Amino acid sequence: MRPNRLRTLWSEGRAAVNGWLAIANGFSAETMAHQGWDTLTIDLQHGLVDYQAMVGMLQAISTTATVPLVRVPWLEPGILMKALDAGAYGLICPMVNTADDAARFVAYTTYAPRGTRSFGPVRGLLYGGPDYPQHADDTIVRFAMIETAQALDNLDAILAVPGLDAVYIGPSDLSLALGCKPTFDDVEPRVAEAIAHVLARAKAHGLRAGIHNGVAEGAAARVAMGFDFVTVSSDARLIAAGSQQILKTLRAAGVGQPRG
Repeated sequence: MRPNRLRTLWSEGRAAVNGWLAIANGFSAETMAHQGWDTLTIDLQHGLVDYQAMVGMLQAISTTATVPLVRVPWLEPGILMKALDAGAYGLICPMVNTADDAARFVAYTTYAPRGTRSFGPVRGLLYGGPDYPQHADDTIVRFAMIETAQALDNLDAILAVPGLDAVYIGPSDLSLALGCKPTFDDVEPRVAEAIAHVLARAKAHGLRAGIHNGVAEGAAARVAMGFDFVTVSSDARLIAAGSQQILKTLRAAGVGQPRG
């Protein structure tokens, strides 16, 4: 089976730089993949991507060595299994709040007898190789999102679930859950403490830890803290930021019609 380069990076003691795909388009996914991101996550939860668009985006990412990941909309077995069958090499599952949630997440993404994943890796065989069924359980990566007060209360129980590989922090939802302003990088002290706590407990349990960031400087600081997986911005935000920089330069030079 095709190796999962995310696991390879981690085994080498290196953090992975993850890009985020919210635009439902194969060409934009292919363009992002060719920039050299270690991994790219297709967002089915908050992006504009549906299942059919996701398949085309996974095919586009496959033109490169970038590892394809998917954030599913929810802890629901159907979409978890279909994302894996389509060739996702890792899944980020939102709102994992209890050990039971984490156990179901692992079961839905693992073949029998260890789990309950139904067999039918239609594109997984093409991407992973003909021996996909024998090695998929130990090749794909399972991220449980920690983003609620309930998840913090149940953190050690969640982290102790066998088969879970990593946690992924959503700073904005975590901030809201703790009564703070939602943001990525400059979080309030209470949220910063919670983030450090999740990271420390994940390390204590031998799991990897990932987090969403708004800017590269914030991601670098998270890696310095010990995070193994950092997301920076998104395809839509990068388009907006690049456009704003060009227009700022040209407007300052008196070119074009400023809005106002």
